[in-house]
Amino acid sequence: MTGILLTQSSTFILGDISRILGWIMNLLFNFMSGVFGIENIGLCIILFTIVIYILLLPLTYRQQKFSKFSAKMNPELQEIQKKYKNKKDNDSMMAMNEETKMVYAKYGVSPTGSCLQLLIQLPILLCLYRVIMNVPAYVSGVKEVFVELADKILATPGGPEFMEELKTAGNMSYVGTDYTLSNTIIDVLYRLQETGNATWQMLLDQFPDLTELINTTHASINHMNNFGINIANTPWNIIKSGWSTGAYLMVFGAILVPVLAALTQWLNVKLMPQQASAGGDDNMNATMKSMNMMMPLMSAWFCLMLPAGMGLYWIVGAVVRGIQQFAINKYIDHQDLDAIIQKNMEKNKELAKKKGNYSPNASNMAKTNVRSVDSSKKKNTMTEEEKEAAQKAATEYYKNADKPGSLTSKAAMVAKYNEKNKKN
Repeated sequence: MTGILLTQSSTFILGDISRILGWIMNLLFNFMSGVFGIENIGLCIILFTIVIYILLLPLTYRQQKFSKFSAKMNPELQEIQKKYKNKKDNDSMMAMNEETKMVYAKYGVSPTGSCLQLLIQLPILLCLYRVIMNVPAYVSGVKEVFVELADKILATPGGPEFMEELKTAGNMSYVGTDYTLSNTIIDVLYRLQETGNATWQMLLDQFPDLTELINTTHASINHMNNFGINIANTPWNIIKSGWSTGAYLMVFGAILVPVLAALTQWLNVKLMPQQASAGGDDNMNATMKSMNMMMPLMSAWFCLMLPAGMGLYWIVGAVVRGIQQFAINKYIDHQDLDAIIQKNMEKNKELAKKKGNYSPNASNMAKTNVRSVDSSKKKNTMTEEEKEAAQKAATEYYKNADKPGSLTSKAAMVAKYNEKNKKN
């Protein structure tokens, strides 16, 4: 086990996350190999993606819930912002923050609920990149494919020096620096997947006595990395290589990776409830729309230039996330919003009592729900029919104002009588 650790990432925190992800990948590879006799890294990435997104399901639910309830919360948040619009003193700002918190608490969501999953996804992507770039360092079953060839190269005079030259010629990164170690040789051998058959031919030319072992090793790792295309190579390199050699089917497979990445990302954006900014900021809304348009394009670019294994993770992740989003949307749509609000209010009241800072006024303020906000809007606006009826009533009132016996004429008589008595 110690030998495997030598080529793993040692980056602070990210290295530890990479080891955890590598452990999961190793477990899945051994499971598929031992139970079903299948040794395929692409299939492991698919299973790995499903496991990761199941673990992230609570965060996905929080993100989806925040986006879904945002449309309901925004009118209330806008009312609070209008209330304190021109008040910049410290007490007003604290009161506004407190009322805003109560709105979030009422709906049972957190302001960070929409971005926490994205923040967690970033280190996972970075660490998974390190695992895919150097699978033998984390998956023992893949490392074993290279052990015999690496040992034979080390035992051959000039072997370590040639492997260092091969690493430089292939412009390889994330490999060891000590070429007297078997792990470093394995690093270079695995990275030959990116450079195509030419570098494997260089290896055959340099070590003719190891021809059979080199061919066997090459075939084994190709089988493990094959998922229509070589997942250790980038779609961009595969497209260039396939186009020059006439392997157009391979080119088509490589093009599918960024195309599917963009398409699945676009579907994710469509499934995600679109939330407007709380203050009705048109510029902010326009920025959000632009980002939603750019995300599929960025996905396509990343999956074109990164190893195809990363693109496979991206695509499967988007599909799994889409299924989760659809299911969560259906679940939230069938919930009683008023019941949720009531439950959250009771929960917050109990927590406030335990902390000793419960305030009935604050509780009453939090009881304003979507219906009350909607009704206040209705009171401030009149339909055309209502306006016409009001104008007609006012006209009739003023027409009859001076007629004998009318309420207005009687009021005028009382006023004159009082004025006359004052003079007397």
